[in-house]
Amino acid sequence: MRLSTKVRYGLRLMIDLALHDGKGLILLNDIAKRQRISSKYLWQVISPLKTAKLVISGRGAKGGYRLARPAETITMKDIVTRLDDEFQPVACLENPKTCKRSGGCAAQELWCELGNKIAGFLESISLQEMAIRQLRKQGGELDSMYFI
Repeated sequence: MRLSTKVRYGLRLMIDLALHDGKGLILLNDIAKRQRISSKYLWQVISPLKTAKLVISGRGAKGGYRLARPAETITMKDIVTRLDDEFQPVACLENPKTCKRSGGCAAQELWCELGNKIAGFLESISLQEMAIRQLRKQGGELDSMYFI
């Protein structure tokens, strides 16, 4: 199973917002520069995150984006499932009509269990935890991140 570029970049965008939480609205162009991602591509990534109410936008000269709720309440599953329509390891789990053997296939049970384990794993990791991991990778101080 391979995650799409949209998911990978979306996660980086959300971690960036978490690291800058409490500092007002963040310009998408600033995130693009820090993450070395095309701002054009980030516009496509932010839209479903906004629709899912994971981020809030502000317009005007001081416009930008911020997290819609605290980072500790946003899970990796929240982000991945909003950015990837095909989250399950095989198509027959998303839509049983894609496979004539659906429902009578032992392999389908295996893929279902795998999908559930992946979903559980992603559900167990918060955006706050990922931001802390990123700070550690950068050698930053944990005190510098705003925690509630």
